Amino acid sequence: MSETKMTKKQNIIQIVKFALFSASAGIIQIVSFTLLFEIAGLNNTVSYIISLCLSVLWNFTFNRKFTFKSAANIPVAMLKVALFYCVFAPLSTWWTHEFTAMGINEYLIEFGTMAVNLVTEYLYCRFVVYRNSMNTRD
Repeated sequence: MSETKMTKKQNIIQIVKFALFSASAGIIQIVSFTLLFEIAGLNNTVSYIISLCLSVLWNFTFNRKFTFKSAANIPVAMLKVALFYCVFAPLSTWWTHEFTAMGINEYLIEFGTMAVNLVTEYLYCRFVVYRNSMNTRD
């Protein structure tokens, strides 16, 4: 198999792994959001931020180890991911507030936000966080 095809195959596998781990993180996010919003009675924004943090920790741990196979310094990699969320969290909190005020269902907004997060976080991790450290882990 040529190197080009192998690289394409590796990229596809990487994307699939990222999507699967992100889906598991999405389950954590939806379950925790539901518990916090519906059961605990916290407001939408607080429920969203807490559930987002839980899913990010889960996703970071598994994607670093299995998807990107990175031996990069964990605190540095986590700081880079935290910087992504310093932008993403306020923006997504803002549009969640705006869409909720328009009467759009909280869960529809949550799933849409998760889709945006999946794509943007993959690109950010692939080209910023793990750009020079992919496949460096044994």
